[in-house]
Amino acid sequence: MHNPKIDIQKTELLSDNWYILNNVTFDYHKADNSIITQKREVYDRGNGAAILLYNKENRNIVLTRQFRLPTYLNGNTSGMMVEVCAGLLDQDEPEQCIIRETEEETGYRISKVEKVMETYMSPGAITEILYLFIGEYNASMKVSEGGGLEEEQENIEVLEMPFDEAYNMIASGELKDAKTIMLLQYAKINLGF
Repeated sequence: MHNPKIDIQKTELLSDNWYILNNVTFDYHKADNSIITQKREVYDRGNGAAILLYNKENRNIVLTRQFRLPTYLNGNTSGMMVEVCAGLLDQDEPEQCIIRETEEETGYRISKVEKVMETYMSPGAITEILYLFIGEYNASMKVSEGGGLEEEQENIEVLEMPFDEAYNMIASGELKDAKTIMLLQYAKINLGF
């Protein structure tokens, strides 16, 4: 699909060290028929998926805790973030990705997930679409300790906790990750937690 109001004039690669950072020059055709030229840096890290694992019977959920350098550089003094399980799609479909990531990060082998929404988390600078899921788990699905993949240098702590405790972490400021907040609010509204 092409927007006739946008004409990309130039794309300049600034970095492809970890992901891709481009400087894009484009013309925007305004409603009054004037044209403005703008430049924007656009970061392309691929699309991702995230999941809130929940156990309706005991009202628990599974979250993760890991170090996130960008938050550390922007005032998070420990750099640690509590989040739902998430990962980049790579070449997978969103459902395949999140089932794989769930086992790698949390140690739970799930086979069924439900997509609840798609979102752009930072549309002013990042191209990523994030596919958000929920999925039920129970103790019989635990196949490993989780923690992420050694070759990806992941160091993920798995947290199983009561839903109410996690939800209260939003108000206390302990939980600041947008995708996690969105999925916890979805669960509160739609799953009866």
